[in-house]
Amino acid sequence: MANIRSRHKNYTILPAGTNLFAVQKVPLRLRTLGHTLLFLCFTLILLLPLLIAIWFGVTQGGSSSWQHIWDNRLVPYTATTLWVLSLTGVMILLIAVPAAWIIARTEFPGRSIFEWLLVLPLAMPGYVMAYAWGDLASVAGPLQSALRAQLDVSARDYWFPNVYSSGGLAFIFATTLYPYVYITARAAFLGQSQHLFEAARSLNAGRWSVFFRIGLPTAGPAILAGLTLALMEAAADYGAADFLGVPTLGVGIIRAWSSFGEPASAARLALILMALAASLLLISRYFIGNRTAASNARSKTSQTRWHLSTMHAGLVILTLSALLALAFWVPVSRLAWLFLEQGPGTRPLRPLIESTLLLGGLGTGLALLAALIAALARRHKMGVRLALLAGYATPGAVLGLGALLLLSTTGLPLAGGLAIGLLVLVYLSRFTYAGLEPLLNRQAQISPHLDEAARSLGSSGWHKFWRLDIPTLRPGLLAASLILFVEILKELPATLMLRPFGWDTLAVRAHAYATDERLAEATLPSLLIVAAGLIPVILISTRLSESVPKEDI
Repeated sequence: MANIRSRHKNYTILPAGTNLFAVQKVPLRLRTLGHTLLFLCFTLILLLPLLIAIWFGVTQGGSSSWQHIWDNRLVPYTATTLWVLSLTGVMILLIAVPAAWIIARTEFPGRSIFEWLLVLPLAMPGYVMAYAWGDLASVAGPLQSALRAQLDVSARDYWFPNVYSSGGLAFIFATTLYPYVYITARAAFLGQSQHLFEAARSLNAGRWSVFFRIGLPTAGPAILAGLTLALMEAAADYGAADFLGVPTLGVGIIRAWSSFGEPASAARLALILMALAASLLLISRYFIGNRTAASNARSKTSQTRWHLSTMHAGLVILTLSALLALAFWVPVSRLAWLFLEQGPGTRPLRPLIESTLLLGGLGTGLALLAALIAALARRHKMGVRLALLAGYATPGAVLGLGALLLLSTTGLPLAGGLAIGLLVLVYLSRFTYAGLEPLLNRQAQISPHLDEAARSLGSSGWHKFWRLDIPTLRPGLLAASLILFVEILKELPATLMLRPFGWDTLAVRAHAYATDERLAEATLPSLLIVAAGLIPVILISTRLSESVPKEDI
């Protein structure tokens, strides 16, 4: 063999007739084994809180507190959670699917504005919406007070929807989470074959018939995928349910940990909540898998929209405006009014902002790095993605409980850097998948030949990572970092359980004020959370507007 030197690296000339596969067999196996072990450790670290919560829930014996929960609270917790999720799902479908169809397939004045405005409620955390509507719709709130003054009656003389109920909680979830289904349904409607609609119209099918017989069935998988994400977010909620006094499983986990001091009982409740989230995911995957073939048709022609008459356009504008008022403008305006009326309060806000930015920055940076590693994993991409999806589907209360159980086994106190480290680990386990999706979407737009060309030119390892992977993924990295920061900013149950003493964040302090019936003091932290959430939402809205159809009929 002879060695030659090029400008960048050494090359070895093998004798004629050398079996290249025999030469590379051992190194490739060792390298593959090393990569497998590396990504196995990577996924185990990210899933550590989840695995510990499962282990404690399965192995720890019963106790008096668990017996009390089993006899008196388990059925109410589970039944209430299922009922709230059912109501939420129905409300979301009734709101999001018609709105997505109208925006995608019809033309009316202001359609391009409503197209991105309908995504704004995604910036509103459920617990912030609960604070606003709890104040607005309470017996002493402005709505009922105005009603009594107008009708000259007492509170016992009329019926008014009770927001402090399962139905009220479902309304809160539906108005904050419907954008998940709106975004996916709108994309599905825009991607449907134009030839199908033209054929249906040629057979004198009405617009509603086209919607129910063509549009809705072919968009079913996308709608179901968005609904699954929305319901998993609803199942993971703690702040809104706790404020409204609705006994869900998420509330039960926190109460078993804080009131009874029984981590094992809380872990058993967590198993039920995890099983519920896994069931939602599996059912969604099953139906999506069976119906994907029906939704694969794509039109190569320009999408077209139907012009609405003046009366129909007026009804659509009125309906969409009412939806946005209920889901965004009214609650935000109420919080802003309370803030202006009562003032900023006496306690300084700077420590809350510093704690929030520190935790958000650490969590975002590490979760973005983990998402980047997962996105660049070639051989193990599917396994890592499924593991991250399992963490994303697990409620924050469950992951926080797993971290506390990990700490209890070591006997170390929940304080200082250790508490922050555990909290960041929970953020990684919970939100890395949310950062992975924008990176995968960006990867899908890049030609695979670019990677092959880089390798053929001798670029590999860290050199390829810095010179090729990072620049090509930069737009996806920006979107992922914004999404991760806002998700961490809004996270309440895990932060509430694991934060060090004196490390209140905006979300924790807002919830503490609201539950102590000091809503005026909770307004400014809540409004800051909403303002931060608007940044990625506007980014998403801008991308939606860029895909507007070009041709009308």
